[in-house]
Amino acid sequence: MNNKKEIWVSDVLLPLRSLTAARIMLGRTGVSLPLEQMQALKLAHAKARDAIWATWNSDALGVQLSKLIPVCHVSSKVTDRQHYLLHPDAGRQLTDESKDQLESIAGPSDICIVVGDGLSPNAVDKYVLPFLEQLIPLLKKKGFIFSPICVVKQARIAIADEIGFILGAKSTIMLIGERPGLSASDSMGLYYTFGPKPGLTNAQKNCISNIREGGLNLEEAAAKTCALILESFRLGLSGVELKDKSDPLSNIQIKAIK
Repeated sequence: MNNKKEIWVSDVLLPLRSLTAARIMLGRTGVSLPLEQMQALKLAHAKARDAIWATWNSDALGVQLSKLIPVCHVSSKVTDRQHYLLHPDAGRQLTDESKDQLESIAGPSDICIVVGDGLSPNAVDKYVLPFLEQLIPLLKKKGFIFSPICVVKQARIAIADEIGFILGAKSTIMLIGERPGLSASDSMGLYYTFGPKPGLTNAQKNCISNIREGGLNLEEAAAKTCALILESFRLGLSGVELKDKSDPLSNIQIKAIK
């Protein structure tokens, strides 16, 4: 009976592994994982730890991004990586010098793009430039005006609210390295806010997550972002009231409710 059960699991459920990067149907040796799977798990954990502590060369990325839009480098109140991990609030606030710097270049714009290392600097280095090379032309065709791209080391998501508010931008796009997991250590997240100002909650932002190879590809992520921003400006809002209508499943659900 046990043999038949194991054969059924292997024949029917094992193919599910091809549909997800999650660790399912790993098998077992006695009460433990097989050695190969245990080693793979330890390797993934090591990659996640390395991603969090990786050093980010923001200057080099800034040079590349300046070919698209002028770039401004600003700083959070974080002093070092350990301070960043232990005191999240410091990563959400600009230094006084950075505030003065932004005030000197402030002016009306539609979109301010903010780039921060977050919890995976490697993801930002890998995906920000090719992503923006696809997104910016889409938005420029629609007539959107950009503030300088703001590059922030040791940044948390909410720092984009303060940056956008000081610059006088109508909206912000925050691109940041997401928390590494055991399936991917190089995932980039996008957080969009209409009407940025300090003190906003996550409910007032829209997130497009898992932008990476093996996740949401760059072309699709750029198209989703463009569609989201167009709808946001039409309605004058962002957050839980702004729905992604570019997803076919979302459209089907909306029609069904009507």
